[in-house]
This record gives sequence, C-alpha cells and structure tokens, in this order.
Amino acid sequence: MAAKNPKEVFVHLLSHTRQGTERTTKIFQEISQLAQDLDVKEALEARVFISDQILARLDECFKLIGEQPVKLSGRLHDVFAEDFRKEVAEIQSPAAKRLFILAKAIHLLHLRVAEYVALTAAADISGHHAVGVLLETCLADKLAFVERTRRLIRNVVETRVAERAGA
Repeated sequence: MAAKNPKEVFVHLLSHTRQGTERTTKIFQEISQLAQDLDVKEALEARVFISDQILARLDECFKLIGEQPVKLSGRLHDVFAEDFRKEVAEIQSPAAKRLFILAKAIHLLHLRVAEYVALTAAADISGHHAVGVLLETCLADKLAFVERTRRLIRNVVETRVAERAGA
C-alpha cells in the first residue's frame, strides 16, 4: 500500500473494512446454510440483514469524505472461508458442529470490531465526525452480534452439559 498522506491511509482502511464486510456477509450466508440448529441459522441470517445496513453506512462514509473504495486483494477472507469449509465438513457431532460454527462467527466478528475501533478513532482524528458517528453505529452492531453469539455458545454448552447429566 503506497499512501502519501493520512487520508489515503484512511480510505485504504475504510475500503478494507467495506470489502471485508461484503466478504464476511457471504461467509455468514454460507455458514447459515450449513447450520442445522434453527437458533444459529436465524442469528446468522439476522447478521446478514444487519450487514447490508452496515454496507449502506460505509457507502455513506465514502460519500461524506468524497472518495470511492479502492480495490484490495481480500485473501484473508478467502483463506478463512476455505479453511472453514474443510474443517466443518470433518466434524461429525451436531453439537460440536454448532459450537465450531459459532466460534468461527465470533472470530470473524472480533476482526471487524478491531477495524471499527481503529476507523472510528481515525475519523475523529481527521475531523470527519459524521463519519465517526456512522462507524460507531457499525461498531455497536458488531458488538451486539458478538454478545448474541456469546450467548448462543453458552446455550450450546449448557444444553450439552444438561444432556450428559441426564444420561
């Protein structure tokens, strides 16, 4: 990445986040199709819906700063998706598969949270306060989904423990 000034770095980071959001949405769509648990499937489908709204906010950020997203390779998401497909296919237990799917979802979410924290700070430093507000709402959505996913993970574990105790 060749950047001449902080604005170019900001545009690059914002572009990376936008592209990552698109790719993460596709991964969540794929994961939700593989999910056999209805609660997990619905949570992932809700995440896809929210991601579409986040993309609209990111597009508004570009509009506000008068820039267009730049093209990036996005290899990280491709490798993640490829590894996910291979690993989930090898898991036989439905409970283990649910836990794995949720763990991978939360892994992706934490990457996004870190991006939004940095982007919000960069927007504030650069004086783009409206962009900071939009980015912070994206961050709030990501944090809400992290919390919901954490609860689903806890539910999967508690259900499994209860099943073992009853057996």
